[in-house]
Amino acid sequence: MSDYGHDLVFGSFVTPSADNADRTVGVAVLAEQVGLDLVTFQDHPYQPAFLDTWTLLSFVAARTSRVHLSANVTNLPLRPPAVLARSVASLDLLSGGRVGLGLGAGAFWDAIEAMGGRKLTPGQGVRALEEAIEVVRQLWDVETRGGVRVDGEFHRVVGAKRGPAPAHAVPIWLGAYKPRMLKLTGRRGDGWLPTLGYLQPGDLTRGNAIIDDAAQQAGRSPRDVRRLLNIAGEFSRVGRSPLNGPAEQWAEELAELALEEGVGTFILGSDDPDDLRRFAGEVAPAVRELVAAERDRGATPQRTPEPEPEPVAAPPVRASRATASGGAFAVVPTPDDGVRRSEQQVWDESTRPTGPAPDPQRTYTPQEQATGAHLVQIHDGLRAELAQIHDLIEQVAAGEIDAGAARSHINTMTMRQNRWTLGVYCESYCRIVTTHHTIEDQSFFPRLRARDPRLGPVVDRLEQEHHVIHDVLEGVDRALVAYVGSPDGLAELRAAVDLLTDALLSHLSYEERELVEPLARLGIA
Repeated sequence: MSDYGHDLVFGSFVTPSADNADRTVGVAVLAEQVGLDLVTFQDHPYQPAFLDTWTLLSFVAARTSRVHLSANVTNLPLRPPAVLARSVASLDLLSGGRVGLGLGAGAFWDAIEAMGGRKLTPGQGVRALEEAIEVVRQLWDVETRGGVRVDGEFHRVVGAKRGPAPAHAVPIWLGAYKPRMLKLTGRRGDGWLPTLGYLQPGDLTRGNAIIDDAAQQAGRSPRDVRRLLNIAGEFSRVGRSPLNGPAEQWAEELAELALEEGVGTFILGSDDPDDLRRFAGEVAPAVRELVAAERDRGATPQRTPEPEPEPVAAPPVRASRATASGGAFAVVPTPDDGVRRSEQQVWDESTRPTGPAPDPQRTYTPQEQATGAHLVQIHDGLRAELAQIHDLIEQVAAGEIDAGAARSHINTMTMRQNRWTLGVYCESYCRIVTTHHTIEDQSFFPRLRARDPRLGPVVDRLEQEHHVIHDVLEGVDRALVAYVGSPDGLAELRAAVDLLTDALLSHLSYEERELVEPLARLGIA
């Protein structure tokens, strides 16, 4: 058994599709919103269907504030290591220390050669990668006097000035499968990053042994090397195969990989928003709980007795009022502040029914609280987007931004002038709200009503309010049309968005107040 005792990290592996660049960025931003720790993109510069990975990483870094970012893994043969080192350090400084560096020796050599790269044998690729790691680390090492000196077989950097230093100790994770690469990972890497689908039974155990032996021969602790794993699967009601079943099955299987194979970082390859939500909201908390329980019982011996080093590869776990933890119910609904922007009222809030009071003696597991926490996180995303719309409207009204500034500010899609910018952004947001409500009406609400009939009046009222909000959204759409067609349409648009704000914020708070505890109590995912 190889539990290295690393804290657990959960991330996403997003396809850098160029066909729908806005959706690619949106999926990455969603990963942060649902509470994942890491967002990664594959790097294939010869693939015209993909966005350039380092440009995309920079763009996503500007759209996010907490999640860590990395290529999975960087195509080294087409990215000179000295330039790459400065790119990584620059993005790490600009993002506040949120960048990791995944590196690979290279693959698809014909395509690499077609792009101007040098075609290497597997052995040459490993030697070139080791030289590149030395170049990168010397560039980052600003404490050592003198220039960089690496006079290698494949990379020659002699006299280059050092710096800039990244904002934090950027971890270097190696995509490795064969013994030479695994030994290099043990000697020089901060992490091992394979893909589960490319491994055969026993490969994780054998790979760990090679890495551990190489690390010890180099005077390192095996625990200095974080074990990361790209995974893929399907969420289904009934378990059919590994990582093909309910979230509970996923949690048990990933906990076993953590405890038996030492995996500390799980990266889900999926562009499906629902997969990311379930992975972050249901699987991750359950895996953490299972692993913590086993470690507390001492059921899994540590492979090495050394104390855990200061972590540099693990992003912080998100902590917010929507974070689920065991014990008393800890998910805090967002209160309604009572502020109203519009003189119009779409419903009488005093007639809203309430559900049964919670049992003050009951305790809740993290898995039970995860759905309510996820609901609050989704709502927080809607609230943040709504605030951005208001801010954009005011800036456009004041003449403070043009099309380029608006695009930079909201980072959504290509825009040519203010009115089109505002229209497309609002329309996209309105579609998100409508989809969210449709999911609730067709999934959560029927199960809540069936499992606790006392919630029936609350669910009925929430469904009625969804219909009202739909009508308000239609009003926003009509105001958008008027605004695009007339320079005098801004007042009508502002009024429509004010009414939407009043209705939506009031509704979201009411829904959280009445549902986050029942979702946990009734075990609804």
